[in-house]
Amino acid sequence: MQKITIAVDGYSSCGKSTTAKKVAARLGYSYIDTGAMYRAVTLYFHQHLVTLTNEKEVAKALDNIQIEFRRSLNDGRNETFLNGLNVEDEIRKLYIANQVSEVSAIAEVRHAMVAQQRKMGKKKGVVMDGRDIGTVVFPDAELKIFMTADPIIRANRRQIELNERGDLVDIEEIIENIKKRDLIDTTRKESPLRKADDAIDIDTSYMTLDEQVEMVCILADEALSKAIRK
Repeated sequence: MQKITIAVDGYSSCGKSTTAKKVAARLGYSYIDTGAMYRAVTLYFHQHLVTLTNEKEVAKALDNIQIEFRRSLNDGRNETFLNGLNVEDEIRKLYIANQVSEVSAIAEVRHAMVAQQRKMGKKKGVVMDGRDIGTVVFPDAELKIFMTADPIIRANRRQIELNERGDLVDIEEIIENIKKRDLIDTTRKESPLRKADDAIDIDTSYMTLDEQVEMVCILADEALSKAIRK
């Protein structure tokens, strides 16, 4: 059965990851959370005091990083493992969010992660979300989505996520984090966040999760039909 590659790009807290996971589950595709990969690298750099401006330190650290995704036997959620250790909860904390954009802006880091991502998705049948999936990782993806949302709504969503994990963070701190990440992500030299020319915009500000999933699945069916006709 023919399958396609679905690239989901956009700003943080727009619903990319949650939507991509549910779309993958509905279609029977693999889900790859590239944001989690960069967060895992950030965690490793933080734990090992890697100097971001030291190319040798960065290269050495990357050689010692192995990232994989495993499905939880308890609740079926996708979990991130860094060198064999489950780091899913740790990489979602705000101190990682405050550092991840700087780490992911490093050329060597992006090259290493993009190579892994392309390897993971070379057989198609994947839904991959991130910042540069449709522009750099899979520029030939049959379906490209670009998600946006109002910054205040994004901050409120992030606060709810953090609260559910037991992290009480002031909304103003979250808004500043989002502004900082947006600035770094869109202005960095290496693979900046931008909409691919052939990507479809989805503003999730006032959409429910089910509506987001339904829209992407409809677009996926249309993209698959088009790919089959070629």
